[in-house]
Amino acid sequence: MALSKSALYFRSHPEARKKKNDYNTKYHATPERKKYRVKLNKANRDAGTYGKMKDMGKDRSHTKDGKLVLESSKTNRSRNGKDGKSTKK
Repeated sequence: MALSKSALYFRSHPEARKKKNDYNTKYHATPERKKYRVKLNKANRDAGTYGKMKDMGKDRSHTKDGKLVLESSKTNRSRNGKDGKSTKK
């Protein structure tokens, strides 16, 4: 599988990759992101799928009405939407 343009860029520009990783570290350490992670982890624990999703080949997908449903990882991660419009379930 070929690498994306951004992956190729960050691979060949270490200073840009460091800047991006520094930003991501700060972003994911914010209280909002931590609360969000806790919410998603709880949903997986309640469903009995915590730590097993990778083996199942599934993701938790967010629906338009805010529910979390099981969906194939491939389908969930490939959903970009035409012209920036969501194609959520």
